[in-house]
Amino acid sequence: MSRPLPVALAQAGPRPAGAPLSGFAEEAGALLARFPQTRLMAFPELHLFGVDGSPQDAERRLRESAQPLDGRLVRELGEIAGDLGVWLLPGSICERGPEGELFNTALAFSPEGRLVAHYRKVFPWRPREPYTPGDRFVVFDIPGAGRVGFSICYDAWFPEVARHLAWMGAEVIVNPVMTTTGDRAQELVLARANAITNQVYVVSVNTAGPLGTGRSLVVDPEGRVRTEAPDGSATVLTDVLDLDDVTRVRTYGTAGLNRMWSQFTDTDRPLELPLYDGRIDPRSWRPARRG
Repeated sequence: MSRPLPVALAQAGPRPAGAPLSGFAEEAGALLARFPQTRLMAFPELHLFGVDGSPQDAERRLRESAQPLDGRLVRELGEIAGDLGVWLLPGSICERGPEGELFNTALAFSPEGRLVAHYRKVFPWRPREPYTPGDRFVVFDIPGAGRVGFSICYDAWFPEVARHLAWMGAEVIVNPVMTTTGDRAQELVLARANAITNQVYVVSVNTAGPLGTGRSLVVDPEGRVRTEAPDGSATVLTDVLDLDDVTRVRTYGTAGLNRMWSQFTDTDRPLELPLYDGRIDPRSWRPARRG
């Protein structure tokens, strides 16, 4: 049985922080008009919070434009999702927390316009980013398709993030990115590695040039690149993810061989993990089931 999820990834430049959302609504509407079968559309990290200038000026503008989750920006984004009737992942926003914190927060809206998930970046790129780290991993369900998890940009460099999302049942990891530096080549390797070691789809959508380095891509649960932008030019990547491929790979193994989620038996002893002051318990070493 197939569980298709048609996706469209907008490799685009950021919109100015604080700008009216009418321009973004037009952008999203034009994308859907070009690719009407899209069920989920995703945009890069901080797509609606473009700033320039010195690091100090940029941080000041981000703080001035930050919005709470119950504010106008999130409400209007929900209205856009509802008008389009798609799962809308508008990239991450600068969220003003309840105690004045500044979070880098990815959002997911349902086709009915509901905010169904928000994820605060756990690993901000220090010392360059001014954000307070989030304190939890986040997944959400798309009925009839499967479970999606969030990571944001630098999170991909920490294997604990993808591992926990997969353990929570994620079959797709959406990774909005604003990479402007020369390490995008390494991120492409990490996207494939996170897909392989966790047997999940990885969708990494980067900012376009001239600010970003582009090269957005989709990786399947066995690490194969399904589609990739060749450079930093503005473009849209489309694909149809069959989330039953995750079930197949986890059942029969990567390349028909490796079944990492079935590595342990209930009779194996727990493995202590001193780095985390924790352990791998064989009794819990398996992804959560959907539903």
